[in-house]
Amino acid sequence: MSAMNSIDTTMHTSNNLRQTERPQLQQLGKNRLLSRLFGLLMVFGALPLMAQDGGGIVGADTAWILVATALVLFMNIPGLALFYAGLVRKKNVLSVLAQCFVLTAVMTLVWLVIGYSIAFGSGTDGINAFVGKLDLMMLKGVTKDTVEGTIPKYLHFAFQMTFFIITPALMVGAFVERIKFSAVLWFTVLWNLVVYAPICHMTWAGGYFAKMGVQDFAGGIVVHITAGVGALIACVVLGARSGYPQKQMMPHNLPMTVTGAAMLWVGWFGFNGGSALAADSMAVSALTVTQISAATATLMWMYIEWIKFGKPSMLGAATGSIAGLAAITPASGSVGPLGALAIGATSGLVCWWASTQLKKKLGYDDSLDVFGVHGVGGFIGTIMLGVFMAPSLGGLGDASFSMGKQIGVQLTASVITVVYTAIATFIILKVVGAVVGLRVNEAEEDEGLDLAYHGEEAYND
Repeated sequence: MSAMNSIDTTMHTSNNLRQTERPQLQQLGKNRLLSRLFGLLMVFGALPLMAQDGGGIVGADTAWILVATALVLFMNIPGLALFYAGLVRKKNVLSVLAQCFVLTAVMTLVWLVIGYSIAFGSGTDGINAFVGKLDLMMLKGVTKDTVEGTIPKYLHFAFQMTFFIITPALMVGAFVERIKFSAVLWFTVLWNLVVYAPICHMTWAGGYFAKMGVQDFAGGIVVHITAGVGALIACVVLGARSGYPQKQMMPHNLPMTVTGAAMLWVGWFGFNGGSALAADSMAVSALTVTQISAATATLMWMYIEWIKFGKPSMLGAATGSIAGLAAITPASGSVGPLGALAIGATSGLVCWWASTQLKKKLGYDDSLDVFGVHGVGGFIGTIMLGVFMAPSLGGLGDASFSMGKQIGVQLTASVITVVYTAIATFIILKVVGAVVGLRVNEAEEDEGLDLAYHGEEAYND
């Protein structure tokens, strides 16, 4: 009996141990499984990094530039379209929307056929220091697996296409309410091919300006100086609107304009942050300084009006934000928070002066202040980055950075761009004027371009 009791006791103890150990063993098995799964995730997570080292497509970069592409397109329609449409008289609101909307479609096809090749085609020597070879027409040789850096070539094409779309659309604001619709289409197509695409190649595709050492992260020279100068020449060649400046031409819908400005502000994060072409610290830095500059310029413009007129206007605050966004664009990959504050404050002050005092003194009818905001703002940011790129001022310059040299390079490229853009724009306008005519007749201008050219009215009340 004692032996049997001993056996029973032993078996009972063994069973208790098994019951006690079973959860522990199960937990150990789970830990081993989780450890193996974690190891597999680490391996798969490292694949994008290994692909980057080998020159392949990186998923994170691709995802971010997909978003940035949508954001920049969002800047044009509906952002810029609403911003401009609210500023014109109600008889011309649809004409402005039509110009921005249709330019989006037209420039997409022009970019596909030849624009992308002129801007980003191969070659950086001889004539190809100024224009790319035509080896990318119709995306010849490009497949879904073709890589540009760490993103698909198709995506690089699409992202850069949005810049090709919005740059001529910016000029629309200078000559609204008095230009033929056909003239807008012909002028902007030729202008993009003759002005924008070559300047883009010289700056962003290793061409003449790039070899000089120019810094233009997201388009101070390529986008804002070219559009601003082109707009100035266009509004001078067309002449002022009938009744300007004696007749009051007030914005017909400021809520529409403010909505458009807000869309532009948000979209600009893709404009500047996306120009890093990667989901990295540079994109984060560009986004951060973009916000700082826009906020500073908004408050500066508003403060000036508050002091001068006794009341801060919503239109002034919205316009100031665009000035700060335009000015930080070339510098967003070069400066830190201090530089963003300085650029935002300077652009708010100088762009206000250019859009009010200078325009009034010279008498040109830049209807929606494209030159005063984009041209002047882009110039300010392009030059000031030469100062605030200095590491001692929080900039991103390296140990070899020379402030004097960089300012000289920035100024030289800017002046060349201003002169070339002015001459080319004037010639293009004269050619288009001779072929299809530029300006609407007096009766059409009085009736409004919505009815005269589109047979529609925005408001049927």
